[in-house]
This record gives sequence, structure tokens and C-alpha cells, in this order.
Amino acid sequence: MLLRRDRAMIAVLIMLDVAFHAGRSGTVSAADIAERAGLARRGIEPLLQTLSRSNLLESVRGPRGGYRLGRPRRDITLADIVEIATADDSSSDDGPEGALFARVVEPCWQKLDDSVSVQCRKLSLDDLVRRAESSGMRRPLAEPITFSI
Repeated sequence: MLLRRDRAMIAVLIMLDVAFHAGRSGTVSAADIAERAGLARRGIEPLLQTLSRSNLLESVRGPRGGYRLGRPRRDITLADIVEIATADDSSSDDGPEGALFARVVEPCWQKLDDSVSVQCRKLSLDDLVRRAESSGMRRPLAEPITFSI
């Protein structure tokens, strides 16, 4: 599970963006997520679909559509997100071989991997939202209610 900087980090960023910007009942569009992350929308769509199929995200259709969390942010750990995002990366057939790898590198890597897994299970999206708020980031205000007569 050692965190890869690409897919796993982008998945965590997407989930944090939705948790931070959508609040409890709002939605966030894929275009807004991509713009804030500095990524191409087409590049994050497969991840959004994967996260939606796993029920970590809920996809909402319509004019106010977008994405919202599939369950409370306190119930979603980083390990949940990383496991879903990296599920397709499980093939290890292309890896290195040899005695040094088998007896030294692989056992060492597994210990590191286990440590990262333990830490990821301790951190929830709620923890990350609190970190964002304590770093000075402001959550968006709800849209003002407008009336026309």
C-alpha cells in the first residue's frame, strides 16, 4: 500500500475537496474539483467513477449535480480511499527479482508498507478537513437565498 504520489494522492485530494467544499448536503462538480487541483477534468473522471462505484462518493445528476460523500467524513479513512484507488495496481508480476530483493528489500518494504497502513487507518477525512481549517483555509459560504417577486 505504500503511497504512490499519483493515483492515491489524487484520490485523497478529490475526497478532501468534496468533504471540504460540499459540506453536508451540497455537491461539487468534477470541473470545480479539477480546477482547484490544477488537473485535467478528463484525468480525474476515471477516479471519480471508481470512488463512486465504491460508494465513497455519491454521484448526483441534474442542474445542481456533482459529487458528495457517500458516508460521513468521520467514517472514511485514508486507508479506505487508498485501497480503492490502488486496487488495480495489485499486480506484482513486473517487479524485481533476485536474492537481495527477496531477502532484504521486500521484507523491509513490507514493514514500511505496514507502518503506512496503520497511519492511514488512523486518519479520517474529518481529520483532514480540520487540518485544512486550522491551516487558515476557509470553507465556502452557502449560497445566499435569493427571492424574486
